[in-house]
Amino acid sequence: MDSVNSLEQDGFVKVPGFCAGEDLAFLETELEEFIQSELDSLPAELVFYEDKSRKDSLKQIQQLHQYSALFHQWMTNRPQVLAEALLGEPVRAMNLQYFNKAPGMSRRTPPHQDGYYFMLEPCRAITLWLALDTVDEGNGCVRYVRGSHRGGLRTHRRTNTLGFSQGIADYGAADAANEVACAAGPGDVLAHHALTIHRADGNQSVHRQRRSLGLIFYGRSAQEDAAAHAAYQEQLTQEMKAAGRI
Repeated sequence: MDSVNSLEQDGFVKVPGFCAGEDLAFLETELEEFIQSELDSLPAELVFYEDKSRKDSLKQIQQLHQYSALFHQWMTNRPQVLAEALLGEPVRAMNLQYFNKAPGMSRRTPPHQDGYYFMLEPCRAITLWLALDTVDEGNGCVRYVRGSHRGGLRTHRRTNTLGFSQGIADYGAADAANEVACAAGPGDVLAHHALTIHRADGNQSVHRQRRSLGLIFYGRSAQEDAAAHAAYQEQLTQEMKAAGRI
């Protein structure tokens, strides 16, 4: 399978047209309805805005699949099958996230490895990033460092980016030289290993949205340090509340 080989070699792979037609329209409709009717009832630590006073600055929603039966059903169907094929083992669905970089107000996403947040041993996990809009260098496409998943977990440090609290401390010229900017159209999936370094610029466009869904799956072989993960999340939530960010 070419996609599996690409993931193993590069740490990421593009799956064009994974979601199209009625399937993509379903996601759009369900997402819009969820935001309109359910968003205000979610815990504050699961919903991030660029500016809390502006509803149009919605940046991120966490754990969609836990608050919507339809999103849970969708995530554990074809996306889970794809994740298992790419990772090469059974997986469990861990998080369904909504992301947007609104034009004119979004910030850059710092270079990071998802595995730093996951606290897994071994770090066997995969993220599927599904574009809902046309995404390119003008509105903040994902940039991967080719082959970086083979280098293990890098040192991270705290950032001031809401929703991405950790970034690679020593990201440098060698990393930048291996960056690949991955444009995507609505319904395309970018899949990456949990150790693959990636980042994104802010949305520099005037009117274009940059919406996506992020689906996280842990491999069956991966063991999570649940206590450490919960403690980190609690500390981060308290810090964000104290800073008035949520």
